[in-house]
Amino acid sequence: MVTFCNRLNILEKVIYIFKVYEKIVQLKLLSIMKPNSIILFNQKQVRRIWDDEKELWYFSIVDVVEILTDSPRPRKYWNALKTKLKHEGSELSQKVGQLKFESSDGKKYLTDVADTEILFRLIQSIPSPKAEPFKLWLAKVGYERIEETEDPELAMDRAMKTYLQKGYSKEWINQRLKSIEVRKELTDEWQTKGMKEGLEYAILTDEITRAWSDRSVKNYKRLKGLKKENLRDNMTNLELVLNMLAEASTTEISKKQNPKGLDANKKVARKGGGVAKKARLEIEKETKESIVCAKNARQLRTKKNNLLK
Repeated sequence: MVTFCNRLNILEKVIYIFKVYEKIVQLKLLSIMKPNSIILFNQKQVRRIWDDEKELWYFSIVDVVEILTDSPRPRKYWNALKTKLKHEGSELSQKVGQLKFESSDGKKYLTDVADTEILFRLIQSIPSPKAEPFKLWLAKVGYERIEETEDPELAMDRAMKTYLQKGYSKEWINQRLKSIEVRKELTDEWQTKGMKEGLEYAILTDEITRAWSDRSVKNYKRLKGLKKENLRDNMTNLELVLNMLAEASTTEISKKQNPKGLDANKKVARKGGGVAKKARLEIEKETKESIVCAKNARQLRTKKNNLLK
């Protein structure tokens, strides 16, 4: 029979694991944010990728167009503008590149991108009262990246501020930043095992989520009333901790068992998720409450804008 002391040991192990990851994330957060990050302009997201070789940020043009035009179909607006520029003989359309960005469905798609210089010139072609404020913001963003290169702790501070602006509590943000590092370790491991970004990552993530929460990612999001929103951004502290435990366990098991192929990696994902499920069931037995819940970021907002305490 499992005693209370046994259950306490399980929780102590969970706490220990994430104290270790807390130290790791302080050292590695900048390296996670550099290749792919999201920033906010007036509470709207702009996706960007840092190019180490050229030392430039590349921004999603569609995201910028959506902000400047408030268009419900920014991609269509941008395609029409791009065609117009091409017919006018503008060289701007030729300088636009494409990079893969993660979409709301968790998959990565090729998206038109531009560096800061090209964006400044493109903004001139879009009539918008937000053009000047956006250009000032864009210049500030570029300067901040130089600062972060000199002092990596600034990247962590700015990530904290971004979530605070959204209304999250500091306690929740600390867990969320840890989860970024845990996820990065896992995807790095999948990459070494030959798994492909996009569909295969999504399949393995679904296996982990099913194993620990007894719900698929789709059903989990449905429970919380989500559509395009990020599931982790709508988890409570305890949900985040158990999801991290599931992903961290999957990483360690994968390193030991060295799975080959998608099916073998799916088995490892289920084992990793199973570790977190045991902890979840023990906690639920003691608290008499379900950890997997319908609460999301919006529902948990208080008058002070502190979320997910």
